[in-house]
Amino acid sequence: MRLVIPLLLVLLGESAASAKLQVVTSIETFADLARKIGKDNVEVRSLSRGYMDPHFVEPKPNLVLLLNHADLLVYVGLELEIGWLPPLVLGARNQRIQLGAPGNLDASTGIPLLDVPMERVDRSMGDIHPQGNPHYWLPPDNAAIVAREIADRLKALDQTNAANYEANLKAFESELARRRKQWEMAVATLRGAKVVTYHKSWSYLSRWLGFEEIGYVEPKPGIPPAPSHIAQLIGQMRKQQVRLVLMESFYPRSTAELVAQKASAHLVVLPSDVGAQPTVNDYFSLLGSVTELLVQAK
Repeated sequence: MRLVIPLLLVLLGESAASAKLQVVTSIETFADLARKIGKDNVEVRSLSRGYMDPHFVEPKPNLVLLLNHADLLVYVGLELEIGWLPPLVLGARNQRIQLGAPGNLDASTGIPLLDVPMERVDRSMGDIHPQGNPHYWLPPDNAAIVAREIADRLKALDQTNAANYEANLKAFESELARRRKQWEMAVATLRGAKVVTYHKSWSYLSRWLGFEEIGYVEPKPGIPPAPSHIAQLIGQMRKQQVRLVLMESFYPRSTAELVAQKASAHLVVLPSDVGAQPTVNDYFSLLGSVTELLVQAK
């Protein structure tokens, strides 16, 4: 009898764990949002790490296994993951997360998109996303949209805990509104600043904080710069007195450092996803780090 009771407790624990919705996300920021909304009713895994370039993730067999067990897949969309996610989803053989299924959530569907090409797109234009810029998850308005999308999908998949998901969403929205005021006050003096970015991936952050992007280290998205482009960009920065160069932590820094140095500007290497730095362990610390680094550089 003494052996039966502990065994029963173990089995009950395994049953409770298996009852949790299995959520898989393409980036760690979405994993954090899913945890904030799902809390004890979900188990969440991210396919990528925050220090990786989300355009390029190695499609390892263990990722297929994660997707095979998933009840919900949340991804950025707009072809950000086009090079690696579709084969993984297909290989997972999980009908719950296939395109069009309730467990497949393209988080971009509710986002007011920026940088939507107005002309026909071809490969000569570089790594252009024909549906719009996919780097949308940083600003609070967009994070709130994604959190709402996740909550609605969790409620549809797990109606028993729908009230909990809604309550968790409201708590997140309240905390987000409080912190947003702090972030915006911290960087208020930077509003109107002219900036250069390495890749065209900060458009949504610039829109939120009131930055004017006057150029890019990459002449076209994903295309390495030629010396002539760098010289022209430095001249433009000097003329317009640009003092900030923004880039993600996973890009090589040498060219951006050269540009910033020659133009007498500050290079600001920003985390772009949860997990990009050891101290950036959730969405709130991600935005806190971004705004703090910008303030330090001004």
